Amino acid sequence: MSASQTSSSDVPTLLVKIFGKDRPGITAGLFDTLAAFSVDVVDIEQVVTRGRMVLCALVTEPPPGLEGDLRATVHSWAESMKMQAEIISGLGDNRPRGLGRSLVTVLGHPLTSEATAAVTARITRTGGNIDRIFRLAKYPVTAVEFAVSGVETEPLRTALAPDAAKLGIDVAVVAAGLYRRAQRLVVMDVDSTLIQDEVIELFAAHAGCEDKVAEVTAAAMRGDLDFEQSLHARVALLEGLDASVVDKVRSEVRLTPGARTLIRTLKRLGYQVGVVSGGFTQVTDDLKERLGLDFAQANTLEIVDGRLTGKVTGEIVDRAGKARLLRRFAAEAGVPLSQTVAIGDGANDLDMLNAAGLGVAFNAKPVVREAAHTAVNFPFLDTVLYLLGVTREEVEAADTLDTV
Repeated sequence: MSASQTSSSDVPTLLVKIFGKDRPGITAGLFDTLAAFSVDVVDIEQVVTRGRMVLCALVTEPPPGLEGDLRATVHSWAESMKMQAEIISGLGDNRPRGLGRSLVTVLGHPLTSEATAAVTARITRTGGNIDRIFRLAKYPVTAVEFAVSGVETEPLRTALAPDAAKLGIDVAVVAAGLYRRAQRLVVMDVDSTLIQDEVIELFAAHAGCEDKVAEVTAAAMRGDLDFEQSLHARVALLEGLDASVVDKVRSEVRLTPGARTLIRTLKRLGYQVGVVSGGFTQVTDDLKERLGLDFAQANTLEIVDGRLTGKVTGEIVDRAGKARLLRRFAAEAGVPLSQTVAIGDGANDLDMLNAAGLGVAFNAKPVVREAAHTAVNFPFLDTVLYLLGVTREEVEAADTLDTV
């Protein structure tokens, strides 16, 4: 029977379901049993949860007069394997999925049944249908991916956002399709994203003006102040500081948990990775070398006669500058903007997040969470991998390859 015939909606088919304790050889045994009846395979799906298997095979109807024998033989085989079998007659393949394809990634620590109920109910109310559910990770957070059809990505994202905030989970909604795996450039902010610190505050601690700088930084991140003005105001407070403090600040920088894993995994997958920062090249150049980054751009503290002058030199990296640099990096990498990912936490990251194919607000201020494509509010930077469809098992497998 040809493929076009088996996919026809009026062709008789059998849904063969096998369930019970998982063990090697079940799948091979079922299809070896079915092979004796000359059926074609239309669809297969298998799920194993805590050692229990559900295996479904959609096959064409056997030749006339053999269906009874097929049913008896499958049930007998299943019983011999200490499994249960169910066989359902029907017509054709799975019903066509509705227009609109999205992937909904839910992150929880823990992921409660209440949160799962709320998310799945909201998907249903928007007109969406859950086609598949797959666990991406069980630690450091539980990450589950829902493949949804029947509703467009943007309205689904808008509908799910209030539930995420109320239930204390992260819900990321992205369009399904080839572009998700085709994203090949990731650009992230540095302060409070790649690292846990605000670099200028580390410099300020050595200059004895930490409180004054922190006040201006907080106002700039909230969007209350123009970034360039606040930058000049903060850097002016560092005037006269000995340049030897640069090495001290570099040693004080703390990477965000999961940062090394994120970058290492992305590089293994063939991504290019860059950083843009309203901080300083004196730190980002060091991070670029240590982490093997492809791109890095930031402001530069002016140093004359071994001391900071309280000024910056060169191109200012501000809100518009970050978006401009994302475009520049993408052009140099030969990657369309639609295949880029940007990650940031502050108001000065918004243009970059909106310009990227996928903008991720990482532990961000409310104004940024509301404007970004999606948000991650857990303190592990490698959870961004789950939004790209990378599983924890794939991360660990890649780590293992490096050790053998």
